[in-house]
Amino acid sequence: MTTMFVNLPVTDLDRAKAFYTALGFSINPLFTDHNAACVVVEEGHSAFMILTREYFQAFSDRPVGDPTQTVSATTAVFLDDREAVDAAITRGIAAGGVEERPAADYGFMYQRQLTDPDGNVLELGWMDPVAAEHGPGAVVNQQA
Repeated sequence: MTTMFVNLPVTDLDRAKAFYTALGFSINPLFTDHNAACVVVEEGHSAFMILTREYFQAFSDRPVGDPTQTVSATTAVFLDDREAVDAAITRGIAAGGVEERPAADYGFMYQRQLTDPDGNVLELGWMDPVAAEHGPGAVVNQQA
């Protein structure tokens, strides 16, 4: 089975855990300690590992960047519908996140961007199932 983990540096592990659970994700206590927490995005398939900056640094000889100043990556998580995206953004803002850009609606895809309290960028979105399976052109052809 293929599983993907996205590692993110954080300055306050408890605050980060509260933020990510506010978005609707859960914490896997088997892989959580004082240095890191496993945030389950999709059981058995994808997760965030939120790591204290000091612990994150142990995985690289290069300096850890400051995501409040520069963007090195954005992580996109697609949800079941637009309403789920909007609800997650609302909960994320209430938990200390910031929506720096307006929502983007492409018809076949809807995305909103949220930064966590440490500046890591998340893109929460929804995609029309036809577009997900056959590409965006399939939705345009279906509407014609």
